[in-house]
Amino acid sequence: MRLYTRWLLGALCLASASVAAAPQDDLDRCLATLQPQALKQGISAAGFTRLTAGLTPDLSVLPLLDAQPEFTTPLWDYLAALVDTQRVDDGRARLSLHRDLLTTVSAQYGVDPATIVAVWGVESDYGRVFGKRPLLQSLATLSCNGRRQPFFRGELLALLRLLDAGDLQAEGLTGSWAGAFGHTQFMPSTYARIAVDGDGDGRRDLVASIPDALASTANYLAKAGWRTGQPWGMEVKLPPGFNASLAGRTQRKPLAAWRALGIVPVGGGALAPAGLPADSNAALLLPTGAKGPAWLVFRNYDAIYAYNAAESYALAIATLSDRLRGGPGIVAAWPTDDPGLGRTERRELQTLLLARGHAIGAADGMIGTATRRAIQAEQQRLGWADPDGRAGQRILTALRGAPPSSPIPAIPMPTSTVFSLPSNHARYVQSPAAPAAALPKVQGLSLGQVQGFMAWKVETPFATAAIAVFGGQLLSYVPKGGKDVMWLSPSAQPLPTPIRGGTPVCWPYFGRQGQGTDVPSHGFVRNVPWTLQQARREADGTMVLSLAPPALDTLALRLRMELRIGRTLEQRLVTENTGTQPVSFTQALHNYFQVSDATQVSVDGLDGLSYLDKFENYATAHTQQGAWSLRDPRDPGRSDRIYTNAGGRYVLNDPGFRRRLEITTQGSRSLVAWNPGEAGAAKMADVGAGWRNYVCLEAANAGPDVVTLAAGATHTLVQTFRVSPL
Repeated sequence: MRLYTRWLLGALCLASASVAAAPQDDLDRCLATLQPQALKQGISAAGFTRLTAGLTPDLSVLPLLDAQPEFTTPLWDYLAALVDTQRVDDGRARLSLHRDLLTTVSAQYGVDPATIVAVWGVESDYGRVFGKRPLLQSLATLSCNGRRQPFFRGELLALLRLLDAGDLQAEGLTGSWAGAFGHTQFMPSTYARIAVDGDGDGRRDLVASIPDALASTANYLAKAGWRTGQPWGMEVKLPPGFNASLAGRTQRKPLAAWRALGIVPVGGGALAPAGLPADSNAALLLPTGAKGPAWLVFRNYDAIYAYNAAESYALAIATLSDRLRGGPGIVAAWPTDDPGLGRTERRELQTLLLARGHAIGAADGMIGTATRRAIQAEQQRLGWADPDGRAGQRILTALRGAPPSSPIPAIPMPTSTVFSLPSNHARYVQSPAAPAAALPKVQGLSLGQVQGFMAWKVETPFATAAIAVFGGQLLSYVPKGGKDVMWLSPSAQPLPTPIRGGTPVCWPYFGRQGQGTDVPSHGFVRNVPWTLQQARREADGTMVLSLAPPALDTLALRLRMELRIGRTLEQRLVTENTGTQPVSFTQALHNYFQVSDATQVSVDGLDGLSYLDKFENYATAHTQQGAWSLRDPRDPGRSDRIYTNAGGRYVLNDPGFRRRLEITTQGSRSLVAWNPGEAGAAKMADVGAGWRNYVCLEAANAGPDVVTLAAGATHTLVQTFRVSPL
């Protein structure tokens, strides 16, 4: 909850003063002057000393005081990034996942679930982005340097009180540069006043507890004046020649007055929103002028605005909540010929830049300095008069239509994706698949055998799962009361032969694209023992595991994996380039999904996508027609396809099991659909007649969808499974 923006609204018009770098002893002296005040506020002397010991200044936060995106980014860019298809889909998934919790919270505080989840989505991308800056260091620096020191001193002391009281743990606590943190980014003083214990464990923990975070957000909105059952606002259409000076959040008129001025809903009809008293007052918003979208907003908009006092921010929350309820989004066009890009389009733009040889790291949808410089270079090459480096629709359209000077490589992969066998790989392959670290003492976590393979077993209130030590391979995921989502071969071969079934991790290459026979197929990590590095159980019983394969000699890439096992299963592969040069790689989470009959299931979400067929040696691109199934007349009874530029959401429909399996992905540009069919399976000792019992749908970056990772950069591939009745 970035309440510091209240004072920024006034301060941003002032020239920022040049701040000399404060040495360490200046920070130490400054903190020493705060100790008496801290003691008066109930912070123990021992706690203050312990929590401030060793703090160093981080002067890089000072320029950010005048660079808030809410005030410096065009609204069409700001909303395109925050209210894109990915955030809408993820938000709807969270509404379903936390349905019972949100129903309870909504009943208690009177705030609807869509608004609560929209705040969560905009503030931290549903818990994915908390901020990377050490919280104590940032607030200590801002308390002793720059402008508005009294404000940040209050926030620092509030944080110290929370830490000293045991609500939070200081170790590893990070947030935004200005001190907001947790799932819904509360400032410490707001946390102290508003946070509630949503899971009943006696603590208010907005970092580790989703129930605490969502209940606290609802509590804030309720205290800010939220009116149950009323809308926040509605998009409207202005009559010709409308007087734009009447707009402004504080210039309120009765609905009848706006109606008399000729304002109507964008879809036509009466100006009478459902749930709103007929005599209600409303304000007109024209954030981009009279030629852009217009809204009438009501008291609930003010409650959202109070969360972070910026018009663009409040509109992001409001319009995302509408999308989560099934609304169509903003109807009117922005007054620009170059609208913003959502994350899917940003990734496409970055892929086009990579194909032109720009070393920008991974195509992750995050527009940083390297990407902006690459855009600027392409704008200059295209002869644009003002090459500003902005990621917009205009440059994306231009690069789509202009082939690169060096064409995107076709399969087989270029030599940059070829890896030599690490010198220590054989030693790990021959090692027994036994845990390399002690089992963490976490409720619901145990070590045992699954079909003869040593595995970490997980039991939660919502599902059970098993992950093999050998290969870090998901072997089983069983939703409560349901069937196993994963297929595991009943004739899987003894170790160190890779395990057939579950979810093998194929990394840092997929298949033998460009690789020789001197290395194992599908990468280096599926036939070595992994280590369970960390395990924790969330308040609702969801289990989170962090695992990693051994570090491999001469390989500049490092891999780690996180699994979240609960109502859904989420798997994240994080690749880091620890070397000094860019590295290109491919990868896949090679899912074997259990089905009732592979010949009878179908997969939605692939219609219209291009694919390459292994049975044709990937020679020709084809276009998918309708849903995928083994009944495809072009190639019936078998499949081995790489779908490129894939969309990230697929649904496996299984009439025999009467279930739908929804697979959503991020950081994945490819989907591999594979089943060898009867003839192919007969040649495989660990498949045989089992081919009818599985379908492989693999979240991947494979074929031409190569990931090029700059030195020091990371790439994350995410997949989530959700099971529902068919």
